[in-house]
Amino acid sequence: MSSLPAEIVEASDGEEALRLVRREKPALVVLDVMMPGMSGWEVCRAIREDEALGGTGVIMLTGIGERLNEMTSPLYGADGFLDKPFELDDLTDKVREVLASRESA
Repeated sequence: MSSLPAEIVEASDGEEALRLVRREKPALVVLDVMMPGMSGWEVCRAIREDEALGGTGVIMLTGIGERLNEMTSPLYGADGFLDKPFELDDLTDKVREVLASRESA
């Protein structure tokens, strides 16, 4: 089973998140859909359009509703999603799932 990343980097808005992702090239990004500036979906799309970030997994978090999240997240290239509110164990499980699927791809 994949171990969880040892380092976590936080961003306060979508533009900062994208700058950090491009600089750090993380294995996984967890994005809130409703961020100031660029939305999480816009950041996800930018990650998917950047060939240098092809190995980066993306999990979307949102309170917009499970059905809308389930339909929209894959359109932007997200590897997974969780609806708010969620349990920390659910996020941990989703992180492990996405990292494992990225490693085996």
